[in-house]
Amino acid sequence: LSVCDYNLEKMGTKKIDNTHKLLAEVCYAANYEAQSLINYRAQYDAKYKDYGSTICTVLARSFADIGDIIRGKDLYLSYDKKEKDQRKQLDDKLKNIFKKIHSDVTNGKSKSSASALKDRYKDDTDGNYYKLREDWWTANRHTVWKAITCNAPEKANYFKPAQNGKREFTGDHCGRNETNVPTNLDYVPQYLR
Repeated sequence: LSVCDYNLEKMGTKKIDNTHKLLAEVCYAANYEAQSLINYRAQYDAKYKDYGSTICTVLARSFADIGDIIRGKDLYLSYDKKEKDQRKQLDDKLKNIFKKIHSDVTNGKSKSSASALKDRYKDDTDGNYYKLREDWWTANRHTVWKAITCNAPEKANYFKPAQNGKREFTGDHCGRNETNVPTNLDYVPQYLR
């Protein structure tokens, strides 16, 4: 089973030269991942009855993995050389894409905007672009959540914290149409999830 980066591995840096194209590719990868998880889950449920995780939780964990990959925080090192090489290649592609985005946002059309962004990302020059990657994820995580839950079953619900300290459940499709993304697993360190 491919863990959330199948389409990301296939993307080329030449065709992705701005934030909008990157978002489209990430959403496509999230949707592909969700479809494979939803299909795989039926097989898993048949073998291991009631293992305690809902499809929404499974999708939320994959969503968090995608966030880690985008932000350059993926700790999964792989088990074999081939997969390790693919992970490195993917991270290198993302670094190149964020290098282009960094150049675009710090040399923007609006001088005041470019100046503010140049100042914000002045320390983001080590080639990893962690701050920009984090900002990109924060700005786009809601859209990626919609993509990963696009094919979630209608009656699938995900719990979310309520104001009174209790838990309540999202609307259908794992909360796809909620105002805010109903999970914060993408901000939980990978080794704790």
